Amino acid sequence: MTTLFSNSEMDDEERRAHLYAGDVFVYPATPSSTELIGFARELIEDAFGGLDPETAQFEMPVEGFAALLADLKPRFIHHPQCKKLLPMVIEEIGCSLEHTYFDVPRLRTSTSHDYLTSGISYAFHPHRDCWYSAPFNQINWWMPIYPVVPENVMTFHTRYFDRPVANGSARYDYAEWNRTSRHTAARHVHGDTREQPKPEEEIELDPQLRVVPEAGGFMLFSGAQLHSTVPNTSGRTRFSIDFRTVNIDDVQARRGAANVDAACTGTTLRDFARCADLTPMPEELARAYEAEALAREGRDPDAVTS
Repeated sequence: MTTLFSNSEMDDEERRAHLYAGDVFVYPATPSSTELIGFARELIEDAFGGLDPETAQFEMPVEGFAALLADLKPRFIHHPQCKKLLPMVIEEIGCSLEHTYFDVPRLRTSTSHDYLTSGISYAFHPHRDCWYSAPFNQINWWMPIYPVVPENVMTFHTRYFDRPVANGSARYDYAEWNRTSRHTAARHVHGDTREQPKPEEEIELDPQLRVVPEAGGFMLFSGAQLHSTVPNTSGRTRFSIDFRTVNIDDVQARRGAANVDAACTGTTLRDFARCADLTPMPEELARAYEAEALAREGRDPDAVTS
C-alpha cells in the first residue's frame, strides 16, 4: 500500500526507506523552490514574448511551439543558476549535501487536448524510471512552476509498485539512447518513433494517485514507481520541473527499491553530481552497476564499455 506523507518532518534516512517501500512525500514551497520556479518563469515568459505560456498553444502552430521549447528547455537545463538552486532545495528538507547527488533539472510541458504529446513535450505512458536504466535507489522530485489541477498533473498506478509488468526494458540500452535518440526529441512533432520501454500488457490505470502540489511545492517518489502523464484536459499547458537524486551511501550499499521487472542495460549514475561541490559520481560505481545489470541478464560483464 502506498502512503502519502504531507510536509513530513521525518529525517532523510527514514524517508528514503519509506520511498524505497513505495511511499510518496509532498512538501509545500520553500524559499529556494520559490526562487527556482521564479527563475524558470522568467525564462519561460521571455521565450513566449507577450503570450501567456499556459495558453500560447491556442495561438501558435504546433511546429512553432515545438521549436520554441527546443530552444527553451536546454537553456533552463544547463543554466548555472539551476546548479546553484537545486542543492539549496535539496538541503531545505534535510538531505546531506555531502552524501546526496543530483542530476540536471528537466523543464517539462504537458499541453492540453493532445496539442503536442510527442518528442519535446512527450506525454509519458505508464513506466518506471528503472526501465530506463535508473538505479533502484533513485528518488524523483517533481515540482509545478504554475498552479496545477488534477487534470494536468502526473499519476501513480499504485497497485503495480511491487507487481511485475511485462515491458520492453530488455531492449533499452542507456548508452545507445544517448548516442542515437536523446537529442532528436524536437524532430518528433506529430508522433514519436524512438524506441522506449513501454508496458507490453494492459495496465489497469485505477486505482491511481494524483498529487497536486502548490506551485513551487514538490513531491518525492521512488524511480521504481509506475507513473504516467495524465491526459491533459485542463485547457492550460502544464509547466513543471523534475530532477533526481541518489544518496551515495545507498548506492554503495545497494540499498533501494526492489527490482520487480526491469531488464535494461547500462546505468544513469554518470549523470549525477554531488550537491556540495558538483563532483561527479565515482566512475567505479557506475562501472559496477553496469556490470551488475549485465550479469542479471546472463551477459558477460567484461563487455562493459565506458
